[in-house]
This record gives sequence, C-alpha cells and structure tokens, in this order.
Amino acid sequence: MLSIRWTVEALEDFDQLTDCIAELSPRAAMTMFEVIEKAVIPVAVTPFLFRSGREPGTREIVAHPNYIVVYRVMDNWIEVVNVIHARQRYPFP
Repeated sequence: MLSIRWTVEALEDFDQLTDCIAELSPRAAMTMFEVIEKAVIPVAVTPFLFRSGREPGTREIVAHPNYIVVYRVMDNWIEVVNVIHARQRYPFP
C-alpha cells in the first residue's frame, strides 16, 4: 500500500473549498471534507483505478459531482496535487 501525500497547494485548495462551504453550512463542510478525504483512500491500494488526468502524468478522482481530486502516482507514494471544482477551468492556463 502506498502512502498518500498532499501538496501544500492541494491542502490550501481543500481548505478554501471547505471554508467556502462552511460559510453556508458548517455541517455540509464537514460532510464534504469527509467525502473528499475518503475518496482518496482507494488510490493507496489501486493507484491506477481512476481516470487519466487532463494534465500529463496525472489522474483524477471524481470525489463528488462538483469536486475533482487531481493526483500523481509517484514511485513509492501518491501525491495529491489539487482539489478543484468540476466547473473550474483545468488545466490552468
């Protein structure tokens, strides 16, 4: 099983996302946090389970209809690089 490491950028994106949701509903923010966190767990065992990403060398988890987790499979770990809204333009220009 591979370890999962979050980049600083991914953690910041995740934090912003939950903060934004929490303004309307703290309970919904906690639920979304849990949904996204749990969606990443299977890649530790099956790293190529999810679709190829739009950026070369990445893969994407549709963690929720509105949120996508972008990750890379490294030699000995999984690197989560972004958490984006599904409507967000990606890859970034």
